[in-house]
Amino acid sequence: MKKIKTILFVSILLMFANSINAQEATKAEIKIKTSATCSMCKTTIENYLSFEKGIKKSSLDVDSKILTVTYNPQKTTPEKIRLAVSKSGYDADDVKANEKAYNNLDDCCKKGKVCTDK
Repeated sequence: MKKIKTILFVSILLMFANSINAQEATKAEIKIKTSATCSMCKTTIENYLSFEKGIKKSSLDVDSKILTVTYNPQKTTPEKIRLAVSKSGYDADDVKANEKAYNNLDDCCKKGKVCTDK
């Protein structure tokens, strides 16, 4: 009986370890340089990305203009993430902002503008 309990315990432990490895395999991170200038840009980009398939978390550091995105590589790609940032009105690395979305941004969120709200 003791042997069966030991085997059962080890089996459960191995199943738990495998589930943790499977979760890590479905997680990747990318850092993207943006044209964001203020906290309003941060909110816009992060909210836009929250509706994109496969994106688990996004966080923009306004001072460095670096967007860090945690995503599921089985559901999306870095190219699709950059395109989504572009569609929100901002540059994403070498992908230029979608012109229509950019024109809809508040003036302080446009390139070359200085925003006091950081």
